[in-house]
Amino acid sequence: MSHDLNPSQREAVKTLSGPLLVLAGAGSGKTRVVTFRIAELIRHGIRPSRILAVTFTNKAAGEMQERAAQLLGKRLPEKPEISTFHSLCVRILRRHIKHLGYPAQFAIYDRGDQESVARQALRDIRVPETTLRPGDLLGFIGRWKNASIRPEEAATLAQSDKEHLASAGYRRYQRSLKIAGAVDFDDLLLCTEELLQNFPAVRQAESSRFDHVLVDEYQDTNGSQYRIIKALAEGHRNLCVVGDDDQSIYGWRGAEVAHILQFDRDWPRAKVVRLEENYRSTAAILNKAKEAATCWPIR
Repeated sequence: MSHDLNPSQREAVKTLSGPLLVLAGAGSGKTRVVTFRIAELIRHGIRPSRILAVTFTNKAAGEMQERAAQLLGKRLPEKPEISTFHSLCVRILRRHIKHLGYPAQFAIYDRGDQESVARQALRDIRVPETTLRPGDLLGFIGRWKNASIRPEEAATLAQSDKEHLASAGYRRYQRSLKIAGAVDFDDLLLCTEELLQNFPAVRQAESSRFDHVLVDEYQDTNGSQYRIIKALAEGHRNLCVVGDDDQSIYGWRGAEVAHILQFDRDWPRAKVVRLEENYRSTAAILNKAKEAATCWPIR
């Protein structure tokens, strides 16, 4: 298997214990390293079900699962847990959300459901839609939730008149969700973070499910995702994160590239491997990029 990798990729794949940061630009084989590493762990005797790999889209998770299976070349009695952050959180919440006062079979509201709840919340606090529309309220709520800000904190942080109205709507909106035994998409992360942070028995139960945690596109994690991964991996410290420190596509959803930049501070004695060979761009494009980098004035 290792002959299919360049030296840097091979180093990342062969480092099977302890915290590992793989810095990789576009086209340098980030996902390839994750899938080869999963296969390598299994070849070294790690039970597939003790491996957790997390990414951001269902498509990426499916491709990762398929590639890992192809590398192993055989049917396994169990599979590694490869999923998106939100799918992982749904499974955790089904097991433990009762601690937060929700039913185990909670509903997950889609955008239409959210707009209905937001519209009613604005009516309850007597705010006309000419002042604050349901979609605008959901925009405020989404930004707050992606920054791990709960309703009570939103009220203290609000500055403008519209923010104060939105914080009141947020409080009413969240109360309505809980009464209905429902969560929205952002709550999947927030509720999971709350469980892992505030309930030690839940954190122990969930972190003990895995011996290795791998995260693709780590630069796109927001605060909740960062803290969820930290809680799941801090016991065994076998955490491998892969990402590009020059790129974050989910900044609008609270992504913080600082999570990569401070990785070795969060995880002492972490190993860092940089993938610098680009397999996607043509030689002409790469040469032009190098020329631009050389000629660009330093400020």
